[in-house]
Amino acid sequence: MSELLRGKRIAVTRPRAQAARLAAWITEQGGEPVLCPLLEIAPAEEQAPLQAAIAQLDVYSLAVFISPNAVAFSVPVILAGRRWPEALQAVAIGQSTVDLLAAHGIENTLAPRERFDSEAVLELPELQAQRVAGKRALLLRGNGGRELLADTLRARGADVDLVSCYRRSAPADAGPLQALLHADELDALTVSSSEGLRNLVDLLDGPARARLRQTPLFVPHQRIAEVAAGLGLQGVILTGPADAGILAALIAYRWRQP
Repeated sequence: MSELLRGKRIAVTRPRAQAARLAAWITEQGGEPVLCPLLEIAPAEEQAPLQAAIAQLDVYSLAVFISPNAVAFSVPVILAGRRWPEALQAVAIGQSTVDLLAAHGIENTLAPRERFDSEAVLELPELQAQRVAGKRALLLRGNGGRELLADTLRARGADVDLVSCYRRSAPADAGPLQALLHADELDALTVSSSEGLRNLVDLLDGPARARLRQTPLFVPHQRIAEVAAGLGLQGVILTGPADAGILAALIAYRWRQP
């Protein structure tokens, strides 16, 4: 086992179902991951829109999955009643989503290779106007979220249906994280969601927020870094994309000596 993160207590704030890989990697490097999900994930309260999309799945040319959660809360429902249409092209934002689709037997998914966000998906040659105009696209996502993908595909001539197949909500409290911050026993946090970061700041009391401002915060996207700066957090480290980028930044970081 490597000792590159030995003695470092690092909060992993992804939803619980997506936290295991990064937590395991931190452990392999000698660190101590602390699982503190800042988003709770559950099926959408209203299932009728998903069922309606499944009933007409053959009319779509593209099925765009916003996240692994979009796969987890839609594909099993789809495959319980029918086969995946051979002509339906799956599109994903990140590699974790591609891998989960493959685990369900959905291969040849389109996805960006370097940046994992809506902007990168929209740069794919297969999603340019000359390729999507006149086609129908199904966009599977959580409640709310950005409209960039849907709006841009529509501007390029596609007919886009949005279906929320899962919902995100804030946890009831951030007690374990708050206690660690109060005791100055947390070396760093990893945050992969702007919404989750806002949830954290809202849940903490004044002293914990003050400590958070000075605690290293590793984030894999510029948009999250901008939100963090707007919230007054001063220890923001922008990493490479996904869990691999976060881990590389954790290993390379010049940690404060005790």
